[in-house]
Amino acid sequence: MTSVSHAEHRREAAFAELARLLGERFSRNRTVCEQHGRGEAFPECHPPEAVALPESTAEVARILRLCHAAGVPVIPYGTGTSLEGHVAALQGGVCLDLSRMNRILEVAPEDMSARVEPGVTRKQLDHHLRDTGLFFPVDPGADASLGGMAATRASGTNAVRYGTMRDAVMGLTVVLADGRVIRTGSAARKSAAGYDLTALFLGSEGTLGVITELRLRLWPIPEATAAAVCAFPSLDAAVATVIRTIQAAIPVARIELLDELQMRACIVHAKLAEMEPRPTLFYEFHGSEQAVREQAETAGEIAREHGGSAFRWATLAEERSRLWQARHDAYFAALALRPGAVAWVTDVCVPISHLATVIAETRRDIARSGIPAPILGHVGDGNFHVVFLIDPARPEEYETVRRLNDAMVARALAVGGTCTGEHGIGIGKKASLAKEAGPALEVMKVIKRALDPAGVLNPGKIFDL
Repeated sequence: MTSVSHAEHRREAAFAELARLLGERFSRNRTVCEQHGRGEAFPECHPPEAVALPESTAEVARILRLCHAAGVPVIPYGTGTSLEGHVAALQGGVCLDLSRMNRILEVAPEDMSARVEPGVTRKQLDHHLRDTGLFFPVDPGADASLGGMAATRASGTNAVRYGTMRDAVMGLTVVLADGRVIRTGSAARKSAAGYDLTALFLGSEGTLGVITELRLRLWPIPEATAAAVCAFPSLDAAVATVIRTIQAAIPVARIELLDELQMRACIVHAKLAEMEPRPTLFYEFHGSEQAVREQAETAGEIAREHGGSAFRWATLAEERSRLWQARHDAYFAALALRPGAVAWVTDVCVPISHLATVIAETRRDIARSGIPAPILGHVGDGNFHVVFLIDPARPEEYETVRRLNDAMVARALAVGGTCTGEHGIGIGKKASLAKEAGPALEVMKVIKRALDPAGVLNPGKIFDL
């Protein structure tokens, strides 16, 4: 028996044992596998050989022990909303769909924390918290799973005030590649006990372990909330307003930028007939009634200094929801700008002082390319996105967009920024990470080899071994 056939035999034996353990929760159906072979906004599909749906940490540990022993890759899967090919099964193997691990295990209002399983989505948690006076503020737009949000170190529209998943996760339960279960962090708000293993697994994209439980920090629901939009004569004026607002230490909860092309798309998609297709900032203010009023007045003065229109207010919950849903649906709205197009969505994050220059130079590149590409982003913390709309019948456009993305990343790195503020690395940004990390990339590889010597956890993501 050859080594290849022996490996295949071990693989099939592992699949047979998984089928015995999980029954109907283990599938090798081609359609099911293809559904788990791609995320959002990443055109390539790499289906796994099988999909497993565990319901407990113990089951995840048993699956990983089997797969580790047989050398079978394991790809964790939340809701499939990742943007850089994180869930693609590049070497086949088993997709570990964690959607059935969706229990909210504990809410501690006095400690302002909650303990949840990884398949709980952010909307599910906030609905559960509705009578506690607390909320979970990390909002990437999609109703992503909290385990997936931790694995990609997600952020979103509220990050400028409340931070990212890095700030929201207090501790984790993680199953390592060989099936060992560890717990990191604690219910305390801080700790100086040893290495910060919680931070290590945040953003590891399923390459170091499988997150099966999270302890999350919660925040009190503000007394008053108000949202507003403000249109500007140019993108430069809107960006300058963002920079001044942040430098003035106004504690805005959200400040989002949409360029004129993205606004045109959102006006049609979300039926915002009352708005104009001009560069626009979406604001939200949290606090007491007086604090919200003061924040809004100061932000409005800064906007007017840069040619901004009068604020268009949304104070009722229904109005705010409509406004922010239009922002969250920006990706789908953008697709309608070029029917039949494939979207390549990318992001960078830069120090706020360099935001205007990097966006302006990116805009010039886009204009010269002739490819439609709206710009939007959580610019309050220097993070912006470009949605490149590629005609799949024109393969040369893929290469053009690749060059535009490389140039954008190079600009971000040149000013001390990063190749991704929230999308993560996955498949799409491995080359960019190598440029950004330099020798530190080898340290990441050492950690990967130490925790996953067989290389079974989400292989081919973040970097190549």
